[in-house]
Amino acid sequence: RSKVEHPFHIVKNLFGHRKVRYKGLPKNTAQLHILFALANLVIAKQRLLALHNQGAS
Repeated sequence: RSKVEHPFHIVKNLFGHRKVRYKGLPKNTAQLHILFALANLVIAKQRLLALHNQGAS
């Protein structure tokens, strides 16, 4: 469950996306796609840094 909810946590808290701006417009879908893509990059960065720090010690 936490694997699925972690990207939502990043989008809501780190990027500040709490409410949709427009109802029913494709802009909201495009914005969410971009935010979740960025959330995936943030998660990947955290994992890579953890691996790097683990290998350095």
